[in-house]
Amino acid sequence: MTGEHQTPALVLFGVFVAVTLAITTYVSRNRRGSAEEFYAGGRLFSPMENGFAIAGDYMSAASFLGISGLIALYGYDGLLYSVGFLVAWLVVLFLVAELVRNCGRFTLADVVAARMRERPVRIAAGTSSVTVSVLYLVAQMVGAGSLVALLLGETGEAAQAWTVIGVGTLMVVYVSLGGMRATTWIQIVKAVLLMGGAVALTVLVLMRFQGDFNHLLRTAADRSGHGSAFLAPGLKYGGDWTARLDFISLGLALVLGTAGLPHILSRFYTVPTARAARRSVVWSIGLIGGFYLMTIVLGFGAAAIVGADVVRGSNAAGNTAVPLLALDLGGGADSTAGTVLFAIVAAIAFATILAVVAGITLASSASVAHDLYASLRRRAEPRSEVAVARVAAAGIGVVAIGLGLLAKDLNVAFLVGLAFAVAASANLPVLLYSLFWRRFTTRGAVWSVYGGLVPALVLVVLSPVVSGSPDALFPGVDFQYFPLDNPGLVSIPLGFLAGWLATVTSADRADEGKHAETEVRSLTGAGAV
Repeated sequence: MTGEHQTPALVLFGVFVAVTLAITTYVSRNRRGSAEEFYAGGRLFSPMENGFAIAGDYMSAASFLGISGLIALYGYDGLLYSVGFLVAWLVVLFLVAELVRNCGRFTLADVVAARMRERPVRIAAGTSSVTVSVLYLVAQMVGAGSLVALLLGETGEAAQAWTVIGVGTLMVVYVSLGGMRATTWIQIVKAVLLMGGAVALTVLVLMRFQGDFNHLLRTAADRSGHGSAFLAPGLKYGGDWTARLDFISLGLALVLGTAGLPHILSRFYTVPTARAARRSVVWSIGLIGGFYLMTIVLGFGAAAIVGADVVRGSNAAGNTAVPLLALDLGGGADSTAGTVLFAIVAAIAFATILAVVAGITLASSASVAHDLYASLRRRAEPRSEVAVARVAAAGIGVVAIGLGLLAKDLNVAFLVGLAFAVAASANLPVLLYSLFWRRFTTRGAVWSVYGGLVPALVLVVLSPVVSGSPDALFPGVDFQYFPLDNPGLVSIPLGFLAGWLATVTSADRADEGKHAETEVRSLTGAGAV
């Protein structure tokens, strides 16, 4: 990209960073020592505010950049991500939102520990939550690097590395200073910007084709290089049995993984009541539903207007499809409107990344302090917990930066699919068993977490994602023994099976009294914090 494109985009980056740092600084002056303030923002947000914040947390770089890129490159098969992310919210609404708010205090482990021995359960759930969060953070880092590489052209390699480092540093500042209150307001601002940008681009794409969606699809198919196969299943996940199983595995991970994401579950604690939590999800479903419908138009629009070859040439994984589409819709690389629209979209995408990484980092640092540290210290003071959470944010940032540099050439939506698979394998089984199975024991809870977490991670390491293929993290070596890119098809059932097997073979008996208390509390809200 030329300097004409770089300058306005970088200026808008700077404006967003300045505004969010101002919010963080202002919020950090008020009640910064309280654990409830740091972890849950004082539980003072309204359902509408929290709904926008949840939507802001959920509509990540994977959604805005990755999904549109996959649709631009693979057509129909890319739609799986849009459909999976949206349907997942129905699982959250009907199964966990209200119950989690009633049973927990700050983290996923609070829900499980309500009826189990606390120490082993908190260590297991905390470890799983941090692992999922780090995987999710890597996707955001890769998205940030792809954007800046596009902006700075030939100097992109070094710029990409420094961008990942800069994003990691900013997210540590947001979390350490502002806690949940600042993070929530950053999410709200980002959600408004992202929805506004997506609406504007969608309208411009439809205007280009006179509102004829069929014409848009036909043009996209013609310019894709695949013809009618572009609009039919199987371009990416078709052919042999391995690809078809990968399709099923990814679908399971996307639909079930959302209910196990730590940074999404923690959002339900920022409102005062379970009813408010449920209404928050209703607000967020409306926003998220509209957004994912627009990603379909943007993805096919990029294929039809920019062309799949140009998208692939800019970024092999398709992460730059939307910024390139904005440039073309504005009149091309040499036009003022194209430059401005490109800069706005790039800035919105960058804002999206900064906001999401702040939310994920807060959730993972809360797990470290509230679950792992508090379990090991047994009686940790709230103020010491908050101090540990601030330090943990820095440590998690360093790990995410390193992995983000390593995975810089992978599609961000694909990386998020892996995080969802781990969440669905390790967190969802223990959460559902704890809420709905009377006989569930502490041993079952621990086995359920590790029985999903360990196989998921091992299968990823042994998959084509890491070695044995040209697009792998380490293409020069081959220790690929598992054929699927996404482990969900195997690891999710293993998580449920491990929890069931450990419970039925355990000599311990579930505490009937605690289960009854948890059941009443989850369904009625009586005694909820």
